[in-house]
Amino acid sequence: MRGWLAFAGVVDRVNEAIGRAVKWLVLAATLIAAGNALLRYGFDLGANAWLEAQWYLFAAIVLLGAGYTLKHDGHVRVDLFYARGSQRMRAWVDLAGTLLFLLPLAGLLVWLSWGFFVESWRIGETSPDAGGLSRWPLKLLLPMGFALLFLQGVAESIRRIAQLRGDLPFTPPPADGGRAGEVV
Repeated sequence: MRGWLAFAGVVDRVNEAIGRAVKWLVLAATLIAAGNALLRYGFDLGANAWLEAQWYLFAAIVLLGAGYTLKHDGHVRVDLFYARGSQRMRAWVDLAGTLLFLLPLAGLLVWLSWGFFVESWRIGETSPDAGGLSRWPLKLLLPMGFALLFLQGVAESIRRIAQLRGDLPFTPPPADGGRAGEVV
């Protein structure tokens, strides 16, 4: 189990580093949006590339930040029993949800989106709009983001198995008795 927990730690560090870097993309997207609005409405200037850059940054924030969000338990749950359940029951729910839903779906999306990216890169796809950007970098975000989410799901599963086996202590629940961002 020690080797698996070490692997989970590596995945945590990768998603933590990427998540911290992605936070800066929020500032970049905001500055580009403000600058674009100022140029467009203040000086009647603008370019499709600036609009597309905003979309690309938003996609990067969402896709590359998903693993980081899972690591920090920021995904929303809709479960009436989870908030009142024991730590052991929560670990079972987390493990079952990850194994039955998250990992299969994220794995499928990595597999399906890879060909989508490769074809875009192969043909040098660009935006159909005048002055638009290349599309392959945007399409590369899909398999990258879902791969990071998949790996974090594996890391979380490893931790839940270790908790259920008694190899890792359960983490204490948040002070409010539920989870941050939980919808009950």
